Amino acid sequence: MALAKITSVTGRAVPVLGNDIDTDRIIPARFMKCVTFDGLGEFLFHDVRHHPDGSKAPHPLNEPRYAGATILLSGANFGCGSSREHAPQAIQKYGFKAVIAENFAEIFFGNSTTLGMPCVSAKRDDIAQIAAFAQANPAAEITIDLEKLEVRFGGRSVPITQRDSARDALINGRWDAIGELLDGIPAVKDTAKKLPYLAA
Repeated sequence: MALAKITSVTGRAVPVLGNDIDTDRIIPARFMKCVTFDGLGEFLFHDVRHHPDGSKAPHPLNEPRYAGATILLSGANFGCGSSREHAPQAIQKYGFKAVIAENFAEIFFGNSTTLGMPCVSAKRDDIAQIAAFAQANPAAEITIDLEKLEVRFGGRSVPITQRDSARDALINGRWDAIGELLDGIPAVKDTAKKLPYLAA
């Protein structure tokens, strides 16, 4: 099965602003005792979304107006800290399809790309514009255009950047190395049939 070519992402946005949001805040370590990544989404930002007694704390993801948002907005150095793959998995399992931030921790960025979840960078002032639009119009959609390298919202657009290798992989459907290997199995078998038999 060929991988999807991800050229753009359109959806409603939710601002979870702040710098140095690390992977332990994204998914606390005690929730990583799992065999698969299924179900991790419910624990996304758990400790900042809940009080110690389990009741909900003030947090954008707890606001009904942002329910169903698929684009996450944040600040600088997003995904820093430990290199746990569970962090981008929790974000994706929650329902997010892309992240816009000033910049990203290296391993988090790579893990997100291999999930087909684009991470794109924008300037602080431009993120503030997108966040203000999302706060004023939580039901409105924005579009991340990976081909044109821009975010469009409310009749406006701001530039974004993304590492060339990640952008190329997403746009051309080569973002999952394991998926590419599996896709190549028929070609491998076909080549093997053409090889001369070698006796042991």
